[in-house]
Amino acid sequence: MRASTDLDALTDFFDRYGVALTAGDVPGIAGCYALPGLVVADTYSFSFTSPAAVALSFVGAAPDYQERELVAANAQIEDVQAVSALLTEVAVRWEFLDSQGRAVPGERYRYLLRATEDGPAICTVIRTA
Repeated sequence: MRASTDLDALTDFFDRYGVALTAGDVPGIAGCYALPGLVVADTYSFSFTSPAAVALSFVGAAPDYQERELVAANAQIEDVQAVSALLTEVAVRWEFLDSQGRAVPGERYRYLLRATEDGPAICTVIRTA
């Protein structure tokens, strides 16, 4: 098992994660995370220690996506860095599509992914400017 820097594999992973986000598939979102996990932003940080904790942190996101009528998420991978044998850092700019087919800009994040037997898993998310 090795950290993936393969753009096709990373794109597949973020496509699956984006589908789970816009569908409100909280178990699917939780399945994309390694535990323990960490989210860091300018004004807050929180950690996950169980799939239930991951799910709870995303429960509020689903109504936001629905209210904004976001139906699809596209992760535009901007940079990939191998960090170690099992860790990869990926810079992503999210773009969404609304129900009218219009592009809706999203935020930028850096994800620290850990290679697992089931593929990449998010262990740290950093919201960037």
